[in-house]
Amino acid sequence: MDTRTITIEPVTRIEGHARITIDLDEAGEVTQTFLHVDEFRGLEKFSEKRPYFEMPQITQRICGICPVSHHLAAAKACDAILGVEPPRPAHLLRELMHMAQFVQSHGMHFFYLAGPDLLFGFDADPAVRNVFGIIEARPDLARKAIGLRRFGQQIIECLGGKRVHPNLAVPGGVNTALRREDLARIGAELEGQLAVAEEALAILDGWLKENRKVTAEFASFPSNYLALVDSRGQLQLYDGSLRLTDHGGKSLKSFGAEDYLDHIAEHVEPWSFLKFPYYRPLEWPEGSYRVGPLARMNVAASIGTPGAQAEFEKFKQRADSRPAEGSLLYHHARLIELLYALERIGALLADPDILSTDIRRYREVPRNRRGVGVVEAPRGTLIHDYHIDKNGLLERVNLIVATGHNNWAMNRAVESVAKACVHGRKVTEGDLNRVEAAVRCYDPCFSCSTHAIGKMPLVVELKNPDGTSIGCFRR
Repeated sequence: MDTRTITIEPVTRIEGHARITIDLDEAGEVTQTFLHVDEFRGLEKFSEKRPYFEMPQITQRICGICPVSHHLAAAKACDAILGVEPPRPAHLLRELMHMAQFVQSHGMHFFYLAGPDLLFGFDADPAVRNVFGIIEARPDLARKAIGLRRFGQQIIECLGGKRVHPNLAVPGGVNTALRREDLARIGAELEGQLAVAEEALAILDGWLKENRKVTAEFASFPSNYLALVDSRGQLQLYDGSLRLTDHGGKSLKSFGAEDYLDHIAEHVEPWSFLKFPYYRPLEWPEGSYRVGPLARMNVAASIGTPGAQAEFEKFKQRADSRPAEGSLLYHHARLIELLYALERIGALLADPDILSTDIRRYREVPRNRRGVGVVEAPRGTLIHDYHIDKNGLLERVNLIVATGHNNWAMNRAVESVAKACVHGRKVTEGDLNRVEAAVRCYDPCFSCSTHAIGKMPLVVELKNPDGTSIGCFRR
């Protein structure tokens, strides 16, 4: 049988490394596709025997894009082990840093990674279809995008000492209060950054109106959805309960972070280091679900800031179905969250407790042998689960990262777009870029997400100086 495989390697404009393989039949039609995640991170294993209180600093080294998310999820897990509730001002400061993380991450994804496809088109010259093309074509917009990311990172720096891998959250609270001069400096810039977010929403709104058919059909498929909400069903990014809804919007289950293993299991495939989480009662693969901005819009009943709520209502009107299914709508959902994060920063700065120095509760001996911390990272639900021994040393660590939750969805999106775009023997670069763009909708961070069961297939090949092989060793 005359068949062939198309390999896209690397997948571009994402965090981390991945490749896509597309198998074609004799007629050049797609038979199957795979999104391969070949990275391996053994953080769960090498964290063992470390003191639990080191984890807010250790785990954020997983990633330079979303270290704050790991920093805070780890701190919440350590709070649970210690058995203390941080003071309210500490919650406010943690959330302030969290919102800054959303600003810099969501802003970067729209303008740097996804934006080139939307501004120049999927079929544009790859030499232009990138952030440098945006800088050349729209220097004013590029400067605003850079300023938005700088704004988020400077908030992180003023709270945690560094823009990347900050030092703020500790078991029981935070280690630094917010200075009045930093509050004033952040507040002085906020209005301008809100205008940038609104401009981005206007750009995307125009694109979505002009591309209704593409938006409705591109990587659109039914799924379940998982996200944090509060007791009223309102969007929450730092705290709340986990809610899982089905493809019709019906609530399947609500549960606390500590109970996640009663409801979530992980499936393993041999062609990827990235696992496939699913909802246990529905089994694999029917129990697969999506997380992240689209899921949060589908799970939440409302959003607690005025501008974001107005955009949320527009989002609900735009969706052809309830819940929204098109993967391109992740971009709209992401910008709604960008606006929410900026508005929430304003609300936090106005809170009288934000300058309080009552920022930490102490306990010398851990009260619990297990702690689970969950936050909504920019890419979706992030779970940190730690077990300690009697000396406070880690015995077992489990992380389920947002990109892992979305593994099934990304594979489904790749298959959907490949079968729609790849036909016959002549395949264009634009067709393959559309397949990559299906992955970019989810803004994956593969650096964060990979861990494996069993042995890593390590291969060592020895060669002579002339390049000839001496031998190959595999384990």
